Amino acid sequence: MSDQLEQIEGVDFAVAMYREDGAWVVRELAHDLLTDVETLTHALHRFPGDGGAIAMAAIDEDFFVIVRVHGQATKVLLSDVTAADEWELAASALDVLGLPLPEEVEDEEEPDPAGDLGILADFGMSAVEMGMLLDDMFEDDLYPDETLSEIARAIGCGEAFDDAVGLMPA
Repeated sequence: MSDQLEQIEGVDFAVAMYREDGAWVVRELAHDLLTDVETLTHALHRFPGDGGAIAMAAIDEDFFVIVRVHGQATKVLLSDVTAADEWELAASALDVLGLPLPEEVEDEEEPDPAGDLGILADFGMSAVEMGMLLDDMFEDDLYPDETLSEIARAIGCGEAFDDAVGLMPA
């Protein structure tokens, strides 16, 4: 099995989200769009949206990536920089952010997020709230899907998000 196929099979889910006429729309994304941030960004440009389009992807029950495009601007949030050691999507997120790959990842190393914690601030989730949620994710061993569901709730599209990814409401 090729590395790219393994990476694609490791995708738990991926959705595109955008607001149209004030209402959230959530659409499933094909997993092969998650090979790298550039491919994902290109795919997001086809979606309309009052504030751009957002992709949320959970990978291997281990980490998540949020990518937001608005016009020519692209913002990225990676939940765990240590994922870049094994996952091309995470490595490409660090590349887009202009950050180096982690040196050598130890199993007990604490995960750290990278990117724009305020990526969704104009939709109602401040950088401080995002940082606190990521701290909770690591401290309470929350799965990426649970964390992304909380983020979706905070910006007002929790039910549509949960329906799209098959999560049961808490």
